[in-house]
Amino acid sequence: MGRKLKRSNNRLLAGVCGGIAEYLGWDPSLTRLAYLLLTILSAGFPGGLIYLILWIIMPEY
Repeated sequence: MGRKLKRSNNRLLAGVCGGIAEYLGWDPSLTRLAYLLLTILSAGFPGGLIYLILWIIMPEY
């Protein structure tokens, strides 16, 4: 079986960025920082809404 995208135990808020980082094999802290910067610096990226949707649809660890 392949990898499964799910929320992580390595969490600050809901484990969404930690889960994405584990799935992609990236560092969770850098993933959180990149997501935050993308959300703040890009007017066309609805980061908060996407995070909320992922929080709802991603299964827990």
